[in-house]
Amino acid sequence: MKSDLVIVYHRQPFEEVEVDGEIRFIDNKSPNGIVPTLKSFFRRFERGSWVAWKQAEDTSNPGFDRVVEIEDSAGSYTVSRLPLTEEQVTSFYHVTSKEAFWPILHGFKERYNYDPVDWPTFRQVNWSFAEAAAAEAAPGALVWIHDYNLWLVPGYLRQLRPDVRISFFHHTPFPGADMFNVLPWRGEIVDSLLACDAVGFHIPRYSANFVSVARSLRDVGTVARARVDEDLVVEGSALGEQTQPLHLDYDGRRVHVCTAPVGVDAEYITGLAASDETAAEAARLREEMGDMRLILSVGRTDYTKGGVEQLEAFERLLERRRDLRGKVRLLHVSVSANRNMSVYEEVQGQIEQIAGRINGRYGALDWQPVALVSRAIPFEQLVAHYRVADVAWITPLADGMNLVCKEFVSSRSDGDGVLVLSEFAGAAIEMGAAVLTNPFSHRSMDLAIEQALEMEEPERRARMAELRKAVARRDLQAWAEAQLGVVEAARQPGTAA
Repeated sequence: MKSDLVIVYHRQPFEEVEVDGEIRFIDNKSPNGIVPTLKSFFRRFERGSWVAWKQAEDTSNPGFDRVVEIEDSAGSYTVSRLPLTEEQVTSFYHVTSKEAFWPILHGFKERYNYDPVDWPTFRQVNWSFAEAAAAEAAPGALVWIHDYNLWLVPGYLRQLRPDVRISFFHHTPFPGADMFNVLPWRGEIVDSLLACDAVGFHIPRYSANFVSVARSLRDVGTVARARVDEDLVVEGSALGEQTQPLHLDYDGRRVHVCTAPVGVDAEYITGLAASDETAAEAARLREEMGDMRLILSVGRTDYTKGGVEQLEAFERLLERRRDLRGKVRLLHVSVSANRNMSVYEEVQGQIEQIAGRINGRYGALDWQPVALVSRAIPFEQLVAHYRVADVAWITPLADGMNLVCKEFVSSRSDGDGVLVLSEFAGAAIEMGAAVLTNPFSHRSMDLAIEQALEMEEPERRARMAELRKAVARRDLQAWAEAQLGVVEAARQPGTAA
């Protein structure tokens, strides 16, 4: 039976575990996150399918389960799994996506590496995703594709199935034409995205950048625009826009441009933060800290996340503020994005070197200023740390959205705590009540962390109240509803609305 909703995403929507020598597919451990939210939409359709990839030693192995039937908390649905060899995964994901696309998307042209890209393999993998989606889709079905490593899927799918409705969501930043057009495959990528009925981005700036790229390469006609919602306009914000595109027309097709910031499951996180287990863990952590102030930083080991720049700012803080020595600690959680890539090894080495230097220079027998954690912390424990942190210090150099800051705010049902947030994180346009900072400026970073540490309780609580409203207003469910709403309201493919 064909599916009315097909979700195309690189991750499988379940966890594979081995029990007594048998592979079992089990529901995600945590209901928090994008995958459970996407799965929840299967309940609205008569039948749903999910297309993902799975690494396989032999892609022709007849014992490989390409299509599996799943029944879990989201109901019953089909998962179509594409077997990719280790070489294909390395080429398509680690090299093309991470070494060529990733630096351009985040504005790091100097890290762009074109030479090792095997474009035919990228095309081949994207074609396989499109074939699988086409095979699963019922007539007129909605196919919802996610993220830049599947850029070519919409174009291929339109060739295979001109009857389906296609929506694409971009989970990273989208750069302007001067940056994006560094990619030699820019025309092929843009043509594929213009084959969609709807293309979604986190914030108005990324939507505007997409339109600027499309206009630089193709005649897309007049672009309809509207005012940005008032609560997404932060005065002086680095990523702010006053208007946003609504749709453009190309090749007889209307392409709707949807702007909706991805959120978190605020209700779930707030409930977890209020649980007895979290309260007990938070109390233990607070007792362990004593009177010491805790600054918490959580992110991936990636040059876009600003971990090196943040540690250098903390070092400057301890150098000029002798009164804070022994009274403040930075818990810096930096989880490796991919241990097989030398660029991330370099960043990890820098982080470890600076943390060691700070501890060696300022630490004492009874006080280490930096606690560096390079492994993932279970989410339940992380929420407990959110509850006891005096300051959440989230300062990426570039970030499509950043959900850590929203998790922190959702955890603070006590109404206290300070968020210091980079103005180059997409979330900054929603969270103007945070202490916004420019991570490229020493002065801005220095002033922001001191302001956070010295902020009086009434101001802390007033800011946190505004932040909690913002996060609750645009939670994960609201994001998904906005994406589906646009494409469901669009006319049938092949016509201009």
